[in-house]
Amino acid sequence: MKTYTTIKGETLLYCGNPKLELLDALADGPGDLWHSSLDYGFKNCFSELVYQTSVYWWFINDFEGSGQAVNWRVDSKHFVVRATVWDALNGFDKSYSSEIMQGLDFGFSLLRHHGGIPMYIKGLFQVESIQVQISPIDRYLFFAKHFKSRHSYYMLFRQGIFKFPTEYQAFKRTKGTKTYQGFTLPLRPLKALEGKPKVSLVIPTMKRQSYTEMLLQDYKNQTYPIFEAVIVDATPVEERDPSYYQPHNFNFAIKVAWQESKGSCRARNEAIALCTGDYIIFADDDVRVLPDFVENHLKLLQTYQAKASNGLDIMAEHIHQDLSDLNFRLESMGEKRWKVGASHMFSNANSIVATSLVKKLIGNDVNFDGGYGEDTDFGLRILKAGEVLLFNPYAPNLHLKPPMGGYRFWGLQAGLLGKKRKPQPWELDKPVKWYRPVPSPTITYGILKHYTPKQVREWRKKHFFIYLSRSSLKTFLPRLFKLPFKQLQFSKSLSYAKRLLKLGERYS
Repeated sequence: MKTYTTIKGETLLYCGNPKLELLDALADGPGDLWHSSLDYGFKNCFSELVYQTSVYWWFINDFEGSGQAVNWRVDSKHFVVRATVWDALNGFDKSYSSEIMQGLDFGFSLLRHHGGIPMYIKGLFQVESIQVQISPIDRYLFFAKHFKSRHSYYMLFRQGIFKFPTEYQAFKRTKGTKTYQGFTLPLRPLKALEGKPKVSLVIPTMKRQSYTEMLLQDYKNQTYPIFEAVIVDATPVEERDPSYYQPHNFNFAIKVAWQESKGSCRARNEAIALCTGDYIIFADDDVRVLPDFVENHLKLLQTYQAKASNGLDIMAEHIHQDLSDLNFRLESMGEKRWKVGASHMFSNANSIVATSLVKKLIGNDVNFDGGYGEDTDFGLRILKAGEVLLFNPYAPNLHLKPPMGGYRFWGLQAGLLGKKRKPQPWELDKPVKWYRPVPSPTITYGILKHYTPKQVREWRKKHFFIYLSRSSLKTFLPRLFKLPFKQLQFSKSLSYAKRLLKLGERYS
């Protein structure tokens, strides 16, 4: 390992021959480790990870098409890392037989367990192509260290009868390995806020004017005031109360659009078109936020030089809880709260995104209207654009989740059949008749959109494997008899999702 000291005095360690002239700028950004592994053979390697994560971890596939991206597939012989991070993780895990696996393990651990951010940087290293090979014993050792034992059993099962002798020997040798105990890297101190960026707030709402008013009062009490609140309200005309959203009650501009279209994705897109701030906060209509919510979101983005962050979502125990309850819950979390790093999810309830990035992504894909999954889709699109989506523990919210109102009012129709059912947007010109598609077709659409056909097939197999294997002996036979019908529902979901996929992304 060689050392490089940045202009600001930070020590970086590196292997290989990186372009040193890039390191100062990289050290000022959100990353903790940088590499160019995707350029010479590491792209989407270790595909067996699908046996654990299926399609439920964003980072199983590499984000291509950008000069940089969050990426854990680290080449152990060509990378740069902050010295503090290398020391905290005690370097590579030497229990693996190959250096290739040591690098992959380090990058994976940094991203998934420690709140660190490994990043691919195109052209940082110039290296000839490498053949990435991982032995069965290293693969099972990785699974044993990072995942519950059932995932190793499942991988063994999925390898098939012809590979069983070799696979079983590797499995047997790693059985009993102690599961990896992660810890969180120290957080960077938040810098003082620079400049006066304008912040727009977007709230789509339906039949929850009182909850929206309560949230607006929280924003009225912010230590850093927002510039404007854009409310797109789908409350029916006969249920609207004109006493809400009065501009003179707030210290920021109020823009109200009464929604004529259908769906929360369309509502957010209509609101985005009205935003004039430098940043956009996306909020659900049933959340509460502390007075430093906006300020802490901005400080984190400036400290890490990022364009998007996702806040800490705390689910309320009942709808009458308030900010004092939120503070109590945060105190109860203790040190578990304090982790930044790359977020593994995105929520439209409490996130902030630079307006320039939102406009680049256009907005929410309206194919998700009437169902679920638009949050995940938007977060993945941020990462695919080469940006870092941070997790922000400094910006928590209390999520009240009232039983009535909200855009799920329309979605409840998905559970009905027959004449009482109102068609959902994802049904297009083919309404549901005799049985419901399960999972939600919009969830399936998001999976088809972002994952490979092979991963989708593995998702389906594991879905039904879990359905049968996690049942008790008493319920196993009834579940087995229901399996053909469950398969029919799944196929129906795929059919609707493929029709949405054929349409392509839509924003209006």
